[in-house]
Amino acid sequence: MSRVKVMSPPVSRRDASPSPLQVYLRFEQGILGAFSIIAVLLIWQGLSTGVFADWLSPILGDSVASKLWIKPIFISSPTRVIAKTGEMMASGELWEHLSSSGISFILGSFIAIIVGIPLGLAIGWYRRLRYAVEPFLLAYNATPQVVFIPLMIIWAGTGMATRVLIIATVTFVPLTMNAWAAVKTADPRLLKVAKSFCSSDYQRFRDIILPTSIPFLLSGLRLAIGRAMVGVVVGEIYAATSGVGYLINVAGSSFQTDSVFVGIAMIALFGLLLTAMINSIEKRYARWRPKSATK
Repeated sequence: MSRVKVMSPPVSRRDASPSPLQVYLRFEQGILGAFSIIAVLLIWQGLSTGVFADWLSPILGDSVASKLWIKPIFISSPTRVIAKTGEMMASGELWEHLSSSGISFILGSFIAIIVGIPLGLAIGWYRRLRYAVEPFLLAYNATPQVVFIPLMIIWAGTGMATRVLIIATVTFVPLTMNAWAAVKTADPRLLKVAKSFCSSDYQRFRDIILPTSIPFLLSGLRLAIGRAMVGVVVGEIYAATSGVGYLINVAGSSFQTDSVFVGIAMIALFGLLLTAMINSIEKRYARWRPKSATK
C-alpha cells in the first residue's frame, strides 16, 4: 500500500506571529517615550537620594561625588512626590485645587474659542474688517498679556471671574491668528471656480474655507492649551485662594518642594492628555496631509 502524504495548508503571513523588530517598530514612539521618562525619573531619584554620590565616591573621590547629590529641599524626588500626591488625594486637598483650576480652565478656554475662532475667520474672509481689526490684533499679540492682569483685578476683583478673564485673554490670540492664517492659505483657484459657478459667499465659506481650516484650527487649539495653562497658573497666583497655581505659589513660598512638584505634575499631565486628544482628532481629519520626512 502506498502512503498518502497529507499536505498541511500553507501558513499565511497573517497567521505568522510578528517578530520582535516588527513589534518594536509598531510601538516605537511609545517605547522610546516611556524609556526616556523612566530614565529621567531614575536620574532624578539618584540625584535626590545621593545614590550616584555613594556609587562614584570610591572612583571620583568624596569632593567630586558629593556634587552628584542635591538636597531634596531643592528638587524633591519622584518617590516623595508620589507619596505627597497620595497624601493630598486622601485628604481631599488636591481634588479641591484640581476642581477649581479645571472650572476656570474650561470656562476661559470656551470663551476664547467662541470669540477667537470666529473672529479669525471673519477678519480673514472680510477684507475691510481685517483692515479695521488688524492693528489692534497685531499690537495685542506683540504685548505680553500678563501686563493686563492688574487692570483685570481692578475690573473684576480677585475671584473666579478674573481667572476666567485672564485665561480667555491669553488663549484667544493663537486661535485667532491660526484661523486668520487658515483663510489666507485657502486655494484661490478653488474659490474662483466656485465663484464662476455662481456660488454664494456662504457656500464658498462653508464648502472650501471651513474644511481647509481644520488643520490650522487644531494647531491653534494645541497652542492654546499651553497658553491656557499659563493663564491658569498666573491667574491663580494673583487672584485666587485655591487652585493648582495657588498651591504652587503657597508651597514654593514655604519651601514645600514636594507640593510644588505635585502641582507641576498635575498641570503637565493635564496638558499632555489634552494635547494627545487634539493630536488624535488631527490625525483623523487631516489624513490628506503628507507624512513627515523625519528619520
